[in-house]
Amino acid sequence: MFRHLAAAVVALAAVTAAPAEAAPGLVPAADREVVFTADGTTVYGTLHVPEHRAGQRLRAALLLPGSGPTDRDGNQPPASSPDTLAQLADALDGEAVATLRFDKYGTGRTGLGAYRDRPEELDYPAFVRQARAAYASLRDQPETDPHRLLLVGHSEGAMTGLVLGGTVRPRPVGLALLQPQAIRMLDLVTLQLKAQVAEATRQGQLTPEEQRTVNAAIDAAVTSLRERRPVDTTDLPIAIAQLFEAFQGTNARFVESDDAVYPPDTAAALRPGTKVLLTCGTNDAQVPCATTNALTNALRRAQAARPGRVTLPAVDHLMHDPDHPDTLAPSVLDALRRLTRH
Repeated sequence: MFRHLAAAVVALAAVTAAPAEAAPGLVPAADREVVFTADGTTVYGTLHVPEHRAGQRLRAALLLPGSGPTDRDGNQPPASSPDTLAQLADALDGEAVATLRFDKYGTGRTGLGAYRDRPEELDYPAFVRQARAAYASLRDQPETDPHRLLLVGHSEGAMTGLVLGGTVRPRPVGLALLQPQAIRMLDLVTLQLKAQVAEATRQGQLTPEEQRTVNAAIDAAVTSLRERRPVDTTDLPIAIAQLFEAFQGTNARFVESDDAVYPPDTAAALRPGTKVLLTCGTNDAQVPCATTNALTNALRRAQAARPGRVTLPAVDHLMHDPDHPDTLAPSVLDALRRLTRH
């Protein structure tokens, strides 16, 4: 669920990983700590550079995390540590693609930065500006080719990548929208909550009449948020009521600004011919494939190049399948290859 808490200047680049053995004449793969600034905040990240020839400029991808306090590795410790972004970096290393991932606001070494004393001002555009600064930092690294940059985003990060894809310079040559937030935030939350309510009814925890009452209360809560009115939680189960309460107060500005973005509208700004991969998993309860239909059509109208939408059988939101509960599913890796090798 959503637990949300420009030019970049490269301030520091220090090698932090011991080099691996490399073939003769090649520079070994290595990780490097990278620091850049965004809106007066020092942002910390990891640049992974694959094995390469000395002086070679590599394709490079900016990795963008999903919603909530998700750090550079794709984790929300201590509750969740799937290493989503770290695993994507490993996968792209195999395609000779350098990667930059960073601690977004509220996580890791970055923390809240300039928003420490005013967290209520941290809205979705601030996260977009932070990602834009990261893109500029990646562009300026000595090992990266600024004309062969990629944006790879997971969930909300995919929406951020889509927003950047039509506005950054130089334009990216490709985007990977992995299990993307493809409709307005509160519409997606509504679908998720009503699916949970339907399951509770199926299990006998709610009657059909109670289900209708809760669903109506969810719709009313969303309307209240969009009209900037207090939410009436009287008819909502405690967990759902707490969620809507969290969407108010400190988080109100973020929720309103995130919900204002309709991802299909942002696709029109992409450069025609940009390669776009959009994945959806048949086991993804958070982003059902049907929610990506409008975005898929918008990408076609924008003349985005293949591979387009790829449906991943039995894959969940974290891009796992039943046989690979802790690592990226093979179908995810294959889809990434279709983007990087197309």
